[in-house]
Amino acid sequence: MAQYNEHKIYVLDTNVALFDWRCLLHFQEHNVVIPITVLEELDTFKKGNDTINYHAREFTRELDTLMGEKNVREGIPLPDGGVLVVETDIRMDEEIRETFREDNADHRILALTANLAAKHGKERVILVSKDINLRVKARSIGILAEDYRTGKVKDLSGLYRGKNLIENYSGALIDRLYQDGAIPLAESEIKEEPVPNEYFILKNHKKSTLVRYTKKYSALMPVGKQRAYGIKPRNAEQTFALDALMDQTISLVTLSGKAGTGKTLLALAAAIEERKIYRKILLARPIIPLSNRDMGFLPGDIDSKLNPYMQPLFDNLSVIQDQFAEGSSDFKRLQDLIKEDKLEIVPLAYIRGRSLSRVFFIVDEAQNLTPHEVKTIITRAGEGSKIVFTGDPHQIDTPYLDARSNGLTTLIDRMKGQEIYAHVTLEKGERSSLAELASDLL
Repeated sequence: MAQYNEHKIYVLDTNVALFDWRCLLHFQEHNVVIPITVLEELDTFKKGNDTINYHAREFTRELDTLMGEKNVREGIPLPDGGVLVVETDIRMDEEIRETFREDNADHRILALTANLAAKHGKERVILVSKDINLRVKARSIGILAEDYRTGKVKDLSGLYRGKNLIENYSGALIDRLYQDGAIPLAESEIKEEPVPNEYFILKNHKKSTLVRYTKKYSALMPVGKQRAYGIKPRNAEQTFALDALMDQTISLVTLSGKAGTGKTLLALAAAIEERKIYRKILLARPIIPLSNRDMGFLPGDIDSKLNPYMQPLFDNLSVIQDQFAEGSSDFKRLQDLIKEDKLEIVPLAYIRGRSLSRVFFIVDEAQNLTPHEVKTIITRAGEGSKIVFTGDPHQIDTPYLDARSNGLTTLIDRMKGQEIYAHVTLEKGERSSLAELASDLL
């Protein structure tokens, strides 16, 4: 018989363990229940090289460490005063059996949670799941349910944007910026100290200038428009992005924004422009099969299977190539980079175990990564490397992430304020007027 304490009882779904293998330690003084069904499901994820397989193995090791020689069915103490229990009571009462006729893992977890609620009170027992549909099912039968909140950004509307517009700024100070090339922050009329590498558009009627706050000099420094291998910025946001991408003092860059704002194109163009500084340019993106169909359904060898997922990166490469005549040296140089494997497009899963020293590494569609996956990528960066994450936090293609919990949003929130980091939110679509209209209205 499990010995619960007087606090709340949280029942964990399998996807919580797969999302964060250290989740058992994040419920403070409360009780944490692992349904036996979760352990059965984790068995199917233990083999493999993807992050989800790593999490399954690490969760099981963490559980084994916490258990020691104790009987986990009776309850074992957690470091913050909570109690950890593995529950096996998956009996379905008549209501659940009639409501959910199929016998599957989700319904067994629901049954176990309902049994605990009947025994300890519905107000104490809460199902924790990343699966929205399961949470809805739970609530439909009177069970409390919530998302796993650890690591979520609290207020998405306040997420760091990396840029500001200041109107009615002093015209004399704008003139001084052009003359002196910098203005000390103390003399800039900006009251609060900006974040390192934060960008500003300063306007005074017809006068305007673009600047970046540099913490090293505690000054506002002008940002000039620059081309990157034939690609010219079309607006202030893109100018800021290229400035961050081509500054060697900035090792980590995030670019967020809706489709068509130029995130990936600018990152790729900057990498090619700066190619002599780096040993290799890597472009990667997570493989998210469409319609929940695995890659195995696609015909052909591994390259044939991967090409549909990598095609957006090839498309951006073609846009850059199209800036030059086919016989020009710039066009040929780009082809040589690919032939010599100096520019490589790979699925993100293939990066594991590779050296990332002196690499310009672009990770596209980063909103489909978990915070742990983003951390894994960054911690592989060697000396002289630059890592760029691009994506749209509002366009999630995986079932257990959302705009507040994905790796890109978490990265922007946690890295704000670091001197080697810069972020720019791109808002204006530049692909075409049709694409911009569709992005805004549909």
